[in-house]
Amino acid sequence: MPRFAANLTMLFTEYPVIERFERAAAAGFNAVEFLFPYNEDIDGIRAALDRTGIEQILFNLPVGDFSAGDRGMANNPAKNAEFLDGVNLAAEIAVKLGVPKINCLVGKILPDLSHDVQWGNLKENLVRAADIMQSAGVLQIFEPLNPFDAPGYFLPTNSLGFALVEEINHPNLLLEYDIYHAQRTEGNLAATIRREIAKIGHVQIADSPARNEPGTGEINYPFVFQALDEAGYAGWVGLEYRASNGTEASLNWLREWGYWV
Repeated sequence: MPRFAANLTMLFTEYPVIERFERAAAAGFNAVEFLFPYNEDIDGIRAALDRTGIEQILFNLPVGDFSAGDRGMANNPAKNAEFLDGVNLAAEIAVKLGVPKINCLVGKILPDLSHDVQWGNLKENLVRAADIMQSAGVLQIFEPLNPFDAPGYFLPTNSLGFALVEEINHPNLLLEYDIYHAQRTEGNLAATIRREIAKIGHVQIADSPARNEPGTGEINYPFVFQALDEAGYAGWVGLEYRASNGTEASLNWLREWGYWV
């Protein structure tokens, strides 16, 4: 049976950031994730976690200016120092909040540099990040993003992501398998889960193509969740979707499909 975590960047956005933790706990969640903590009240988040008893399971490394379209910098040799500073900062916050996993968005294609140079730089930076996070007791993961939502992203498919995990072969580096992004690019979800489960460090979901809650699109999520169970995935499943009609109403599928009592 999957364990579900609310993504507080996508859900409960009707409420101020700190209140989202209380709302998530009241709705029935035992865990939450969000994109970025860097402009938030870290002490306030720590207090909210303690107050509610829920776990913060994931956030992302700094990516630059996300609102302006930045999606990371790990492939960019000119930003290696900034990337490393971000890794160290993320590790410090992860320890303070008790976060077990940190996700890396790798960056957009740099047209003036060859693919091989960017691929090599990405590999070196992921090794650095995985080493630092391992020392902090945190798992480093990284995420492919589909080219419809993130045009020009350097790592647009999970096939490339799994190949990268295999090439680097670091004991503290795995892939974040976002089922929404996977469906938008390559599909073949259940077979991929069965084949690649050893390389998957975290799972996120939304339905396709509109990125709303399960049951609003084309993905047979009960079948996908069964595949995760059969493959032995025991981690959290992050709900990184846009609620189509308010967060609380969007959670009905959890009860209707028998995942929550």
